[in-house]
Amino acid sequence: MMQHEAFDRTKHVYNNEAFDELVKDAVRFFHGTPVRPISPMTKFSGSGVYALYYAGKLPMYSKYFNLNRLAYNHPIYVGKAVPSGWRQARIHNNPSSRTHELFTRLKEHSRSLEQVSLSVDDFSCRFMIFEEQTSDMIGTIEAALIKLHKPLWNTVLDGFGNHDPGKGRYKQAKSDWDVIHPGRGFAANCQGIFRSRDDIMKDIEQFFGSLEPRL
Repeated sequence: MMQHEAFDRTKHVYNNEAFDELVKDAVRFFHGTPVRPISPMTKFSGSGVYALYYAGKLPMYSKYFNLNRLAYNHPIYVGKAVPSGWRQARIHNNPSSRTHELFTRLKEHSRSLEQVSLSVDDFSCRFMIFEEQTSDMIGTIEAALIKLHKPLWNTVLDGFGNHDPGKGRYKQAKSDWDVIHPGRGFAANCQGIFRSRDDIMKDIEQFFGSLEPRL
């Protein structure tokens, strides 16, 4: 039987400055993409990463309004839309296939906002399209943007991006987001014990207390 060498953690750690620079370059590109309304939106093809920005006057999100009044630097949510088959086999997105994952995901979000009586006119977005082999970066760039911005709906108020769990899976609790913004049909079917609105609002207030302008 082959003998194994003594454990040396350093032999398992991967570092690559070129990769770090690539991620930084992609994040810079993302922040330079145009900001657009999420509805109505011209249909386009592609998958990738996106951010939503709130600039309405709902009192609980008033700080986002103030921070994004002159420039969209503070997303309320960051997400991704991956090519079909991406999770199972890392199938690369093919521009010629004309799939519309990003567009479809943003439309889904528009419907969620409408269902809970949040005005889609108060939300804008920016997005970055990844094609062919670069689609392997989608998860990495989404994570980098979430780490950088710590958007409220990704951190403290989780659940905005949830899908209907489907029949037979409604024993779980509704998300914090659905507690604060009731109205989505599938959330009303969830039977688990959820957090109180008061407790969630305390977390939101603490979040905004620590949020500072990003220049």
